[in-house]
Amino acid sequence: MSEPLLRMEGIDKSFPGVQALQQAQFELLAGEVHALMGENGAGKSTLMKVLTGVYRKDAGTVRYQGKEVEFSHTKAAQDAGISIIHQELNLAPDLTVAQNIYIGREPRMKGFPLFIDEKKLNEQVRVLLKKMNLHLEPDTPVADLTVAKQQMVEIAKALSFNAKALVMDEPTAALSDSEIADLFRIIGELKASGVGIVYISHRMDEIKRITDRVTVMRDGAYIDTVRTDEVTIDRIISMMVGRAVYQESRAKASTYGETALEVSGLNRGRALKNIGFAVRKGEILGFAGLVGAGRTELARAIFGADPIDSGEVRVHDRQVRIRSPYDAVRAGIGYLSEDRKRFGLLVDMDVKTNVAVASLRGFTRLGGWMKAGAVAEVAESVVDKLKVKTPGIDQEVKFLSGGNQQKVVIGKWLTRDCDILIFDEPTRGIDVGAKSEIYKLLEELAGQGKAIIMISSELPEILRMSHRIVVMCEGRITGELSREEATQEKIMSLATARMA
Repeated sequence: MSEPLLRMEGIDKSFPGVQALQQAQFELLAGEVHALMGENGAGKSTLMKVLTGVYRKDAGTVRYQGKEVEFSHTKAAQDAGISIIHQELNLAPDLTVAQNIYIGREPRMKGFPLFIDEKKLNEQVRVLLKKMNLHLEPDTPVADLTVAKQQMVEIAKALSFNAKALVMDEPTAALSDSEIADLFRIIGELKASGVGIVYISHRMDEIKRITDRVTVMRDGAYIDTVRTDEVTIDRIISMMVGRAVYQESRAKASTYGETALEVSGLNRGRALKNIGFAVRKGEILGFAGLVGAGRTELARAIFGADPIDSGEVRVHDRQVRIRSPYDAVRAGIGYLSEDRKRFGLLVDMDVKTNVAVASLRGFTRLGGWMKAGAVAEVAESVVDKLKVKTPGIDQEVKFLSGGNQQKVVIGKWLTRDCDILIFDEPTRGIDVGAKSEIYKLLEELAGQGKAIIMISSELPEILRMSHRIVVMCEGRITGELSREEATQEKIMSLATARMA
C-alpha cells in the first residue's frame, strides 16, 4: 500500500470536564472514500476539527502528504488542500450564493483592487454550479434558499478550494434523492481524480454504496478500520454502540383519544394549498414528501412562525388564532424545527437555560427572580432521561454534538409539557443509538396521550413510527395511508403526484 495521503495517530483532545479524544487514529488514501462512523459524541467531528485547524490537539501526530503538519487555523488547512463541509451550515444569509462560496477570495476589478468584480465572481460560480448540476443563480441571497439548497452551497464552497482531502460531515442530511444522486456523481469524479474523501454519515445504505473503508470511533477512541465490502451493517452498528440497539417494531395502537389538532382550508401563497388534516391524542401522524413538498412550511404555519392567508386551526375542538409562536405555545403546541441551531437553541447559553426557556413563567418568582434550584432539577432530569452527553447542565450548548443538541431541544418541549408536538426531521444527523432513544421517546409520549406530528425524509422511519401517513407534493396533500396499507412505493407515488 502506498503512503497514505493523511495519517493521524495518538490524537488526544480535552475540553473542560470532557476527554473528547483519547489516542484516536485515522488514515486516508488518495482516491478513496473513507467512512468515519460513531455515535453522536464519539469524537468524529472533533477529530476532523483537529485536522482542519479548528482545534489544537493536546497530543499525537498528523502527517499529510508525507510530512508532519499542524494547522493553526482553517485557512492554513484550506491552503494546504484540506476542506471540510460541516454538519451545521456556516453561511452568511444576507450574502449571495456566489459571495458565500468565494468569501474572502473574491476576484477584484482590474485597476481597482478595493472593489469586487461581481460579474467575474458570478461567472466563476455559474461554472461551478453547472458542474454540480445545481440549478441556482449565483446572485440569489442565501436567506431565500431552503435548507437543502443551502447545504449544496456549502458543498460548492468546499469544492471551490480544489481540495486534495475533503471532509464531508453529514452532507446528505437535508438533500432530496435527486440532489444526493448529483452529490454521489461529484464524489465519484473527485475520487477518480485522486481526491481523498472522509465521509461522515449515519445512513448505512450510503456507507455501503459509496465508501471503500470504514473507521469506527466510540467515546473518543479508535475501535477498528474495515473494508466496506467485507463488513456487514450489523457489525458496524455493533462496533459503534457497543450495546444492543432498539430494533423491534412498535406495537400497533388500536385506540386513540379525541382529536387534539384539526387544520382545515389552510393556504399560504404558493407554498400551501387548501391543507386539511387532523391528529388525535396518542397518535403519531407522519408527514412524507420530497424536498419542497411543503411539509416544513406547514409546520411553521401551524406554529405561527409564518403567516397564513386563510384557514382554520382547532385545538381540542376549539378554534384558535395563532399569529406567533407565543400563541402556539400558549395553545399547547410545541415545534422542533429541522434547523435546530437557528430556530431551536440558544447556542451561546447553557443546557439548563435551553431546557427552561419555553417554560420561564413556571420558573419565575414574584419580582422576576428565577427559581434556580427548580431549573437545575428539571434540567438534570432531562439530561438523565434523554441520555444527553454533557459534562453538566452548565455546559454551553454550542459545545455539544449535533445529536445531543437535538436532545436538548426535545427536552425543552418535554419541560413545557405540550399536548401537541411537531417534530420536523427529529433524527436528522443522529446516529443509530440516539435514533433508537428518540423512537422510544416518541412512543412514550404517544402512550401518554400526546398528539405527535412527525415530518421525516427517511421513508423507513416514517413507515416504522407512524400510525397514519399524510403525503404532500407541491404544497398539497396528495394522499393519506394507514399503517397497514403504506409502502415505500405507495408513498413515493403520492409524493410525485402533481394535482391540478
